[in-house]
Amino acid sequence: MIIDSAKLNGPCSCGRSHEMATKEAVIEPGCMKRLDHYTAKYGLTGKRAAIYDENTYHAKNGIHPPVDQEIILNPENLHANEIAVGMVQEQLAEDIDYLIAIGSGTIHDTTRYCANQRGIPFISCPTAASVDGFCSTVCAMTWKGYKKTMPGVAPVFVLADIDIIKEAPLHLALSGAGDIFGKYTALADWEVAHALTGEYLCPEIERMTREAVEAVTSCCTGLTAKEEKAFEQLTYGLILSGLAMQLMGNSRPASGCEHHISHLIEMGPAAFPFRSDALHGEKVGVGTILASRIYHELAGIEDIRPYVHPYAFPSPAELEPFYGPVLFPSVGEENTPDCMKDVTPDMLIAAWPKIREIVSSIPTAEELDGLYRKIGAKRTLEDIQVPADRLEDLLHFSPSARNRLTLMRVRWMISR
Repeated sequence: MIIDSAKLNGPCSCGRSHEMATKEAVIEPGCMKRLDHYTAKYGLTGKRAAIYDENTYHAKNGIHPPVDQEIILNPENLHANEIAVGMVQEQLAEDIDYLIAIGSGTIHDTTRYCANQRGIPFISCPTAASVDGFCSTVCAMTWKGYKKTMPGVAPVFVLADIDIIKEAPLHLALSGAGDIFGKYTALADWEVAHALTGEYLCPEIERMTREAVEAVTSCCTGLTAKEEKAFEQLTYGLILSGLAMQLMGNSRPASGCEHHISHLIEMGPAAFPFRSDALHGEKVGVGTILASRIYHELAGIEDIRPYVHPYAFPSPAELEPFYGPVLFPSVGEENTPDCMKDVTPDMLIAAWPKIREIVSSIPTAEELDGLYRKIGAKRTLEDIQVPADRLEDLLHFSPSARNRLTLMRVRWMISR
């Protein structure tokens, strides 16, 4: 299976012209063995470095392409942050002309950040179908404790070798599925923002993202049986979602309130004296169930007028003790100017019928829970090492982790 980006570039029905940096995505068994064919095809020459972690380097069916430098990171407590970036930058030879990311999400975000810093291209070689960020133009980093989107570069091309991907531990594929299921609420949040404020929405990018969700939903039960077609479809959905973000220029089509729940857990605010070792997609998957339940409860309100009040961002007196002195300044910086500063009660009341209609397209929490049970995915807060009694804090504070209009953030205007 090949995704030819040239077919996605150019003028769009939305009125804009989209351009994609990634030339091609190859999703086939054995495609890593043809690395040199694709580097020649796209004019990549000179010295190259491959970046792995130790688990990936020694994985079953792993391939080590000939390179001028190998950088192999210790996987223990490895995250896409300033520490991982520092380890790569300290080792990376000055005369390297391009990078190859061989691994999953953390390796990709670290590599794309370093490639951007050096002003050189990189190639994506995912070894597990665990996240949808392989084709992203930005890096999802936890920088000095705060979850941030930072500048990166998109890969010139992607080689997703199914022979390698299907041999990765199953929980990595289930994490990828969770990341994709999060698009149900992410797309709804995008549509809510469009209905409420007229925020730009591209129907073609939205269609691509929905196609990614449908591709994964249709195949996910085959993952536990190690069906090659299931891994191919999951990988296709993840890469297609990433390409949709690349066309958009940001993560709007693929990241909404469910990701903000995950981000808040990953940030570890002062009020959360616990640690979750769950994968990003596992947290997103659980966040999607939580958000679906809240969204459907809100949509059950036919007449919103008695419950609406003017919008107000949580006060410093509320946020500072929750986040703590280290993270609190970054919260203010992230949310200035506030994405909802111009939203009025009258705007919400006028948009409410459309918002209820949008929410009706999201699978219910019960439907998602049933699907997760069927494939063995993590479903509850306890599954991702988060105490159940922190639910209200997660729902209330998670919108402040990212300055993006979501229905969860709109919920700050609704009292019941």
